[in-house]
Amino acid sequence: MGLGSVWKQYRVLIVMGTSLGFIHWSWFYLKSHPELLGKQSHEDDDAYIPEPAIVSYVASTPQPKSK
Repeated sequence: MGLGSVWKQYRVLIVMGTSLGFIHWSWFYLKSHPELLGKQSHEDDDAYIPEPAIVSYVASTPQPKSK
């Protein structure tokens, strides 16, 4: 199985995988660029909450205790 046959069989996977990776990397870079954040980040740093990459905790209302 040479490089040419791998390219022929997995061309779409290779192109789409690298494209998707570069798109995600670019979006992450654009979101963290200080000049593109706007006035919000400079005026009230405490109020600015960045969008999380992965949600790891979801707050819920406390359940009433049953007797």
